[in-house]
Amino acid sequence: MINNIKDVIINNIVNSIINKTFDSSVKIVKTSNKDNKFNHLKKDASYLLYIHIPFCDNLCPFCTFHKYKYDEKKAVKYFENLRKEIHILKNYDIKIDSIYIGGGSPLIHEEEIIKTLKLLKNIFKVEDISCETDPNHIKPTTINNLKGLVKRLSIGIQSFDNDILKELSRFDRFGDKDTLINKIKKIQGILPITNLDLIFNLPNQTKKSLKNDIKIAKELNVEQITTYPLMSSNLNSKFINRFELNKNKENFYNIICDMLEDYHMNNMWSFSKECEEKLNDEYVSTYNEYIGLGSGGFSYLDGNLFVNSYDLDNYENLLNIKKDSTIAKSTFTKKQMIQYYFLCTLFSGSFNIKKYERLFDINLEKYLKKEIFLLKKLDFIYIENEVIYLTKKGKYLLIVVMANFYSKMDKVRAIFKNKIIV
Repeated sequence: MINNIKDVIINNIVNSIINKTFDSSVKIVKTSNKDNKFNHLKKDASYLLYIHIPFCDNLCPFCTFHKYKYDEKKAVKYFENLRKEIHILKNYDIKIDSIYIGGGSPLIHEEEIIKTLKLLKNIFKVEDISCETDPNHIKPTTINNLKGLVKRLSIGIQSFDNDILKELSRFDRFGDKDTLINKIKKIQGILPITNLDLIFNLPNQTKKSLKNDIKIAKELNVEQITTYPLMSSNLNSKFINRFELNKNKENFYNIICDMLEDYHMNNMWSFSKECEEKLNDEYVSTYNEYIGLGSGGFSYLDGNLFVNSYDLDNYENLLNIKKDSTIAKSTFTKKQMIQYYFLCTLFSGSFNIKKYERLFDINLEKYLKKEIFLLKKLDFIYIENEVIYLTKKGKYLLIVVMANFYSKMDKVRAIFKNKIIV
């Protein structure tokens, strides 16, 4: 009971802080034809490239990401335009260290995604490529065709509990527990890294159900397990409001950490087997800047958050007219940039003070004096050899902060969900 009350208090406080900070920092404005996100690239920098595939066979009610119901003709055209945007980026001659392909369900059209992957490999010579998928697109023949193209496959399982799968509208669409387990067993080991995405703090989820989800994931012997808390916003409120609020987030998170203590914690909600290399599931915590391609993609470059067109026709027109799909942006002050870097980097578990002092030419403990003092006072962080580390309490705090941050990003998505800026 005490943990439940603590969880609600922490969530309310963090939500209030994130709301105020986000609303004061993120001011979305329409971009002009002269304002091109690619013009903010630096020749000597290395970037992560995020690519968005906004098509799904099934639209899950809890998911808030930008997506369309799958239409083959539209999807083929979209992939053609996406490859056009990749060629535009190539002309800027910058270094890409890592590529993350999300959605939607990127494997929804096997032929088109393979064409796109081959183009990316040929242009950028990148080994570190991650790709998301839902369980309906993991046939062994498909996954074998990704060998040499994809290093890490992330499968959105969400839960192995049949009752919860029914509540999430996934039971009939993706199969029951046994079907999911058999699908994963058939493809495990084909690619270097298989990751399972699980959600915790779901409606009606119990400790027993959560423990069983983690147990099954470990028994499947996958290289990585990622455990997100259920995130709520106005975009999925109709689904969330059908259920009584689950107030066990902190309790559930502690269960996850205990059950995965023999795994390596990549960040606050991602774990990999100790024998494996460190795998970071959240690219914002390891890449200070990233480039987003595709409809609805976000880029963070040179202190600017850029938003790509959500409308597919407009996305194509912008690529033809101004060689960039950006429709809006928000520009941050130096203080806001430092706060953003601090939050995202600390999510990985540590923050190198000297590295960021060199990056921003500042004294960090003076620049973020209030924030660091408060975090230390509340026993959320400790500092050793000029590196900031999270305590156990701090790790849970970052879970709450990041979940609230991503929920606030839905506010940006909501602007463009039903309104297209031309």
